[in-house]
Amino acid sequence: MRPVGFRNFLLLASSLLFAGLSAVPQSFSPSLRSGPGAACRLSRAESERRCRAPGQPPGGALCHGRGRCDCGVCICHVSEPGVYFGPLCECHEWMCETYDGSTCAGTCHCGRCKCDNSDGNGLVYGKFCECDDRECIDDETEEICGGHGKCYCGNCYCQAGWHGDKCEFQCDITPWESKRRCTSPDGRVCSNRGICVCGECSCHDVDPTGDWGDIHGDTCECDERDCKAVYDRYSDDFCSGHGQCNCGRCDCKVGWYGKKCEHPRSCPLSAEESIKKCQGSSALPCSGRGKCECGECTCYPPGGSRVYGKTCECDDRRCEDLDGVVCGGHGTCSCGRCVCGRGWFGKLCQHPRKCNLTEEQSRSLCESADGVLCSGKGSCHCGKCICSAEEWYISGEFCDCDDRDCDKHDGLICTGNGICSCGNCECWDGWNGNACEIWLGTEYP
Repeated sequence: MRPVGFRNFLLLASSLLFAGLSAVPQSFSPSLRSGPGAACRLSRAESERRCRAPGQPPGGALCHGRGRCDCGVCICHVSEPGVYFGPLCECHEWMCETYDGSTCAGTCHCGRCKCDNSDGNGLVYGKFCECDDRECIDDETEEICGGHGKCYCGNCYCQAGWHGDKCEFQCDITPWESKRRCTSPDGRVCSNRGICVCGECSCHDVDPTGDWGDIHGDTCECDERDCKAVYDRYSDDFCSGHGQCNCGRCDCKVGWYGKKCEHPRSCPLSAEESIKKCQGSSALPCSGRGKCECGECTCYPPGGSRVYGKTCECDDRRCEDLDGVVCGGHGTCSCGRCVCGRGWFGKLCQHPRKCNLTEEQSRSLCESADGVLCSGKGSCHCGKCICSAEEWYISGEFCDCDDRDCDKHDGLICTGNGICSCGNCECWDGWNGNACEIWLGTEYP
């Protein structure tokens, strides 16, 4: 009979051996071949089974279609370091996406974020491991949200009668009384524009200047945005500049009327004064995109929302291509300019920053019929020409068009009411003519 210590030694040795073998990569399989260049000990069916993903039937793709199977081991096709890896070549998108300027808050593995939950509580989660519910733990009670609420992505949502960052404070009134105090005259809690905390409404809007915001009132019943013709978060142009906004309603000055005091009862300005006021910093009244009446611009087309501003200076139609797609579907439009999303650039966010083409493939797609790259008037990126910014009038797929060939009206190409497409004006809805100078819609009242 062997001593207990000897048995423990054997158990320890076998455990270390098992751990060492499990750490050996799959490509190292000493038991599958008797020596270098020797025949595989596995049958073909068994070898292929080991190279298939779990659950795949016989005949399915081996090594995820990204490698070859060698005696039950996947040899991945690698064109550049780190692109394909994993025991079954299963990792394709090897770089994790970014969130808030950084690559996942955990560990990036095989294109996915693995969150740090070493204690096993699962409080860190999310696609980018951006949610950390440990932020909700009360320092004193060590309970999530003090036991009086639920945590979602690091923020506490308190039960009725409790408030605070971690639901640590209890209201001195009943939940019923709290709701009653927060209910607006129309029967909605905080007018559906805020949250009720112990009988007081905290309106959703926060003014960056520190004063009250556009939404205010005891029950958030006042919405100053209703006083603006075009809502601009940082503008004080209430009631068209001709009245006082009182709890979302305009009280117009003498000589003006309308829901937003936009209509003059009589014009005190001369024709020259009216036009000058409509011009602003533009060379044309209402930037050539609207009608000037008594110093006030009404933008074309009637009832539209894409052309706006005090002098119609914002034209969101400029963010659209010939098919009407805004910013190529990869950005947002702000006052006629595209703000591109991550990974895209260009006037219409039409160019991806990441390119999967080789330099030769890209250049071949940018060469015109005469073999010149982008007609000698631009650069090539990922198979598409980027025309020279210094020559603003150059356009076209191969930078072979001159927008100066398009007709003008009032000094504007296509009158600003269309897109110049290789010498011809493509007019927007409601406009016609060689220079898109003719409005076909109804006149303004």
